Amino acid sequence: MFFALKKWIGAMLLPLPLLLTLMAAGLLLLWFSRWQKSGKILISLSWLMLLLLSLQPVADRLLAPLENQYATWNGSEPVDYIVVLGGGYTYNRQWAPSSNLLNNSLPRVTEGVRQWRRYLQAKMIFTGAAAGYNPRSNASVAADVARSLGVPDDAIIVLDQPHDTGEEALAVKQTIGQHPFLLVTSANHLPRAMHFFQSAGLNPLPAPANQLAITSPISVWDRTLPSPLWLSHSQRAVYETLGLIWQRLRGSGEPSAEPGE
Repeated sequence: MFFALKKWIGAMLLPLPLLLTLMAAGLLLLWFSRWQKSGKILISLSWLMLLLLSLQPVADRLLAPLENQYATWNGSEPVDYIVVLGGGYTYNRQWAPSSNLLNNSLPRVTEGVRQWRRYLQAKMIFTGAAAGYNPRSNASVAADVARSLGVPDDAIIVLDQPHDTGEEALAVKQTIGQHPFLLVTSANHLPRAMHFFQSAGLNPLPAPANQLAITSPISVWDRTLPSPLWLSHSQRAVYETLGLIWQRLRGSGEPSAEPGE
């Protein structure tokens, strides 16, 4: 019950649902109260905030501080395992394997496979339980994608019980002990994930994937026109910032729900 409540509250604090709620409140004030000016101000400020968060310079400036904490892993340290954290997924047997990984998940797996090709002696560990009524677990679907990219069965370990990052850290610790390993997850999620794994007594080597905040040149249209893509970047920045705040308030590595992206 607490898990579901925490997830719902976190979702409602994200930019789009929060701003739509504020706009709805403004409309109610305009239509059903004497507070006409307050309603106009509320709607105007919410619209302006939605616009700003949908612009690339704003969105990526919010996201960059999270993503810039760890560079792409190109180290030479010995690695026994490569841990790829779960994310959004579905399962449709008619689709290509990679199509079943949604949003952040496919870049995590492909970066994990890239790293495995640098450490062919290592085993890949995929984490993530089944979500909702899905007949397959997150970890098993991600493992299917790795197999389709050439990773053999004997190099794959599936941990399909953990529901969130904290549980993933504990499951990995029970599976590999103190063996050196790469931790592969989205660049914006990696600061929070590192805290969970370090709190579990592990020493992961950070291997970010799915960098989103753009600092290289893009077209003037992309930089100046609002887009749902840039709004999703703002959402990631807000989501992970809220997660870090919750982590600090708890003062421990307590599990915190992963988004169903």
